[in-house]
Amino acid sequence: MIIRTLSTLECTKLLAANRFARLACAKDGQPYVVPLYYAHSDNHLYAFSMLGKKIDWMRVNPLVSAQVDERGSGRAWKSVIVDGRYEELPDRIGHKLQRDQAWVLLSKHADWWEPGALKPGTSPTADDLPHVFFRIFIANVSGRQAMES
Repeated sequence: MIIRTLSTLECTKLLAANRFARLACAKDGQPYVVPLYYAHSDNHLYAFSMLGKKIDWMRVNPLVSAQVDERGSGRAWKSVIVDGRYEELPDRIGHKLQRDQAWVLLSKHADWWEPGALKPGTSPTADDLPHVFFRIFIANVSGRQAMES
């Protein structure tokens, strides 16, 4: 097995080619990791969610990480880590352009809203579960690739 470091360009291509990540946030020294569907554009990961633990924690501590990977044949894989900052995109003046951009990017994918709109054991309604558009500003990206020798 050969392990090599991915270039910034290779990391960016992997982020752009995928839609699923694992998002890590932390509060009071406790890490929390959740699945996240996203769209990549202009050094940001754009996403949508209902209110809950991850949004609450990112509002308190906006420093986050995300991990995206691809499996290859055999034991081969690629993995990218994003270190970044949570930025909420509220529906108000000053954020409208970024929120609209998030909508356009995410809506290119079928059923883009489902993972962020459905909570276990609830019947979602617009009044009960307000939604949040947000983005992760990518401050740093790094990656590795494992290849069979």
